[in-house]
Amino acid sequence: MNEVSDSSKIVNLGPRLDPSSERVGELLNAVRAIANRRLQQWVNNTFEQVDDALFDLAEKAENNAAQMHYFDGMRDVRKRRPLVERHFLAAINRELGELTHPKSPSTFASPMPSNNGVELSLVADNELEESLAITSMISKNDSRLSRDLFAVNQRLSVICGGHKIDDASNPVAPAFLSQAFRQALRELTADMRVKLIIYKLFDRYVLSSLEELYQEINDELVDAGVLPQLRHELVRGSSHGRTSTAKASGDEVATRSVAATEESGEIPNDLLQTLHALFSARRAPASAGFGNGTSGVGGAGSTPTGPLPSAHELLGALSVLQSQIASAGPLPQTMSDHDAADLSREVMQLKAQLLNQVGALRGERPSHVATIDEDTIDLVGMLFEFILEDRNLPAEMQVMLARLQIPYLKAAILDRKMFAHRQHPARRLLDGLAEQAKGWSEESDRDRRLHEKVKVIVEKLLHEFDDDMSIFDRLLVDLQQFHDVNKRRSELAEQRVAESTRGREKLEQARRRAAREIIDRIGQHQLPPLVHGVLARAWANHLVLTLLRQGEASNEFRSALHFVDDFIASTRLANDAESRKLLREMLPGIERSLRLGLANVAFQEQDIERLLGQLHAYYRQQLGETLDEPEGVPVEEDTVMRTMPDTIQPIVDQDAKVGTSHDVDSVMVPLDSPEWHQVQALQPGTWLEFSNTDQAMERAKLSWISPMTGRYLFVNRRGLKVADYAPEELAVLLADGHAIVLAANALFDRAMSSIVGRLSQPENPAQ
Repeated sequence: MNEVSDSSKIVNLGPRLDPSSERVGELLNAVRAIANRRLQQWVNNTFEQVDDALFDLAEKAENNAAQMHYFDGMRDVRKRRPLVERHFLAAINRELGELTHPKSPSTFASPMPSNNGVELSLVADNELEESLAITSMISKNDSRLSRDLFAVNQRLSVICGGHKIDDASNPVAPAFLSQAFRQALRELTADMRVKLIIYKLFDRYVLSSLEELYQEINDELVDAGVLPQLRHELVRGSSHGRTSTAKASGDEVATRSVAATEESGEIPNDLLQTLHALFSARRAPASAGFGNGTSGVGGAGSTPTGPLPSAHELLGALSVLQSQIASAGPLPQTMSDHDAADLSREVMQLKAQLLNQVGALRGERPSHVATIDEDTIDLVGMLFEFILEDRNLPAEMQVMLARLQIPYLKAAILDRKMFAHRQHPARRLLDGLAEQAKGWSEESDRDRRLHEKVKVIVEKLLHEFDDDMSIFDRLLVDLQQFHDVNKRRSELAEQRVAESTRGREKLEQARRRAAREIIDRIGQHQLPPLVHGVLARAWANHLVLTLLRQGEASNEFRSALHFVDDFIASTRLANDAESRKLLREMLPGIERSLRLGLANVAFQEQDIERLLGQLHAYYRQQLGETLDEPEGVPVEEDTVMRTMPDTIQPIVDQDAKVGTSHDVDSVMVPLDSPEWHQVQALQPGTWLEFSNTDQAMERAKLSWISPMTGRYLFVNRRGLKVADYAPEELAVLLADGHAIVLAANALFDRAMSSIVGRLSQPENPAQ
């Protein structure tokens, strides 16, 4: 009974079906429905978490610019989420529907780098970081899901007429899903940091759930009679990376290279696999097998003497070399061009020195090292070559950091995660040292505190680091404490500088406003020197103080401007009875306002009375009254008034200069120039190097951009003012090469991007 009942559900399938049959269409539709339902739910879960993740990151952002990146990303995701989801699901549905029609490889780029044909090209840092994130997700999930995915591939191959379905062509495989999601995310304009967060959530809520999808697809196809007896066995080496590596070479060294990578299961495959592939491709022209190292170690095709050095032997030889450097005496204070050349040669020749030392220890010199060790040695060497060429680092700091090559090579051999994990203590320590060094200059470090701190950390690593990686944690804590103490000091100094600059700008702005109000009201009037002196000096100062204390919307400021109008009007000739009547009515108010205004700018009582006496005589003459001979007619400016600076004349002169200046020496940068856009993109916290011809080279951080004048305030690492520039002035400095913007991202990240780019150019052989 049961057998009959069960057999009624099963269609007798051979090893393959006709892909055009109705039954195949039904099965594919069933698979498509399962995938659509599951993926729609999981992608929805992914985007439901994006807001919270980005909001948390925005709250913890180190500055306003970073915070705005995350907030802008949140808005962009909310707006474009439906479009991204629709494109992603449509791509998967379309590819599942076309499985029965053999075609050229998918429009989605191959997700994994091949070891025997490196296809990685140098792209923008953002694209490289995105590619590595995708590769990491695929590699991790391919390995985890291999058994269930193998069964799905086999059953889909059967119902598609025997056309081979593998991990690269299966639309529900991690590789295909990841690349389809990458294409869909192109609808977003968000910052790459936002996209990387979305990728992590996609990995967590979609790729990590694929076992359920594969189980349901397998159950559906088994119920339909498709390979019900298939054993879930995976042929060893079927994943992308291991297959290509295993086929590349059969010798012992290749086996060791792959095994070493597999043993370190915690190492993300993205960056390390990419770098190993690039190194392998670069060595291929010079060596037919994995065992023949290049970069000046032995010769192509030479026969190794004895076994390849073990990691223990390499570490022992490095310790000997390290002790030689440590015992060579204190680090030099400065670095000449000759010293720089010597250091550069030392960096490039370390591999040969290392093998010579191994030979001295074991009695015979090996000509090569294992591929994974050679990759590590070359990678560390290229890292320190980058340090010696890095414009971000002053020469004095380069000479100290370059001494860390051997300790860092030991660290890389002991723990290969150093290059893959941004939070690795050794990596964070080097990044922290470089970040501190970026702002260093002789002027800002007169007490040599920062120089000594970097020197002490370098010497501790040279003298004390053997194989205990915890030293990096301890030194990192020490550096962070030093940074925190100095940061608090510099922030207080920066705050004082910004407040002082803000105060001066408010004062200057008030002076210009007061002067402009008086100049506009005077117009073409020819005022008596006495009246002009009151307005240009004492009353201008009164307007400035009123603006600063009460503001331009206050009744006090409006009253002060009304006085200016009345005071100017009082100088017009009173030729008839009506005009004389109006003048007499105005004079009490003028006197009252003038007393208050002069007192506000600290005029002494006797000086006020003398000035008013002179004005009384002037107005009596205006009214046609007879003056006593001793009074005379006051025409000159008051002597006390002349001791005050003229506030309005500099504005008049400046406006005249702007209107008539055709100075051929003045340089302007076009508003659409790269330098102008560079200035507009600068954010507080950015470091620049200034090299004016009449001053020593100075490094300064953009501390503040004035909201009133738009000027850029720069301070040194102690928070003391170095300079402030108008945007136009800064653009000219950039265009002339007298200012250079220093990179903001971490040393290790910049070095890795540079190394990948360098290795991706076959015309430059690996060192």
